[in-house]
Amino acid sequence: MSSNDEINTEKVWNSVLSAVKTELSEGSFNTYVRSLELLNVNQVGERWLCEVGCNSSFIKNTLEQRYLGLITREMSRVMEKTCEVVLKVTAKTPVQSFVQGPLFEQKTEKSFGGDIKRANLREDFTFENYAVAGSNQMAYAAALAVSKKPGVAYNPLFIYGGVGVGKTHLMQAIGHVLIKNGEFSVLFCSGEEFTNDLVEAIRFKTTEKVRSKYRKVKLLLIDDVQFIAGKPSVQEEFFHTFNTIQKEGGQVVMTSDKPPGEISKLEERLRSRFGAGLIVDIGPADFELRAAIVLIKAKQRGYELDMEMAQTIAANIEGVRELQGFLVRMETEEKVRGRKLEIEDVKKMLNVNGPDTGGTRVVTPNEVMTVVGTHFGVGIGQLKGERRNKIVAWPRQVLMFLLRQELRLPLEEVGRLVGGRDHTTVLHAADKVRQELEDNHKFQAEMSVLKRKIFVNNL
Repeated sequence: MSSNDEINTEKVWNSVLSAVKTELSEGSFNTYVRSLELLNVNQVGERWLCEVGCNSSFIKNTLEQRYLGLITREMSRVMEKTCEVVLKVTAKTPVQSFVQGPLFEQKTEKSFGGDIKRANLREDFTFENYAVAGSNQMAYAAALAVSKKPGVAYNPLFIYGGVGVGKTHLMQAIGHVLIKNGEFSVLFCSGEEFTNDLVEAIRFKTTEKVRSKYRKVKLLLIDDVQFIAGKPSVQEEFFHTFNTIQKEGGQVVMTSDKPPGEISKLEERLRSRFGAGLIVDIGPADFELRAAIVLIKAKQRGYELDMEMAQTIAANIEGVRELQGFLVRMETEEKVRGRKLEIEDVKKMLNVNGPDTGGTRVVTPNEVMTVVGTHFGVGIGQLKGERRNKIVAWPRQVLMFLLRQELRLPLEEVGRLVGGRDHTTVLHAADKVRQELEDNHKFQAEMSVLKRKIFVNNL
């Protein structure tokens, strides 16, 4: 029987998207997942058949190859039953033309929403929803200036920083302002999407159509622009797109994980263009900013959270995406327990008091390295080295997870200890190990053994 009358499909799908978003990069989520729609949910025997709509066969094929398992897993978790997800290409309004209507056309809130959707912007990525502190104050001020004088102030604007620090949010906030002012046509896309569009255009001989899509906008927002590096034809097309938009008085805003000078295989002429405006970074969120982000994200989800809980979470989790993931976990826990979580529940989930090992002892990072190296049969030099084969890479990720999660070391300190790696590498390692702990019961047991060796047993 159809279950659409019994469950709130919109609420279910929003929960699935929220969970999936914490697992993917912003570029991948925006390119492949954000536009998906849950069309139907039907009960077939003991399982749920979930039909999900996407707007192209290219997106469908990519999802089936990369992300269908993740979507199915989260769907089953939210529905609390085994789910099978089937992708279906649906006819949707083409996203080829992002040019808005007449300049002085009277706009309603509904039409604003349509313009925002056509521009590929998220409705909640506004300046009003952006928490500001020392680590992002400069970038915020620059973005605000661009929104007031696009094409004049800081053109291009290049924002760089680690994973989950708010680059995409800040970039899209500029688009929101311009659309609501009715002044510009706006387009947001990832570097990966720009590349895929060009590849498809060359394949199907529709290059002029793609050029029109990108070159006729007045505000071009390119997320993860480093993706185009090392691709000569893509860099060539972006160079001319960039020049055309600037020549017509338009604005270009880009984000990246590093400044232009550090993007390997980026053409010198592009590096020069990127540096001609303003280059500004966003650092890791400090405690006050993390607490503010927790409160904002909770409010957006309709989730009640008091200041004590927000500060407890912020004190123990540094990554913004990890913060969002923890909120999702809290909601799930409340659903399972059938009650609101208390502060002690949250502390237990955060493992604030350290691992339950029956009598812990103070350990040093070197002791953790020795235990991990001995357990996996690799040397400390290999753990700190550059080799990335699985024999070394996985123990190294486990090491970074333990230093971060159990010893509560800052991201930068963990990276320094493990061969001078940056904080994004540490975040990625911690996420990967955490996911394996959730999915793999055998690894859960292995991790328990490692913790006992570290915190209880003599080395």
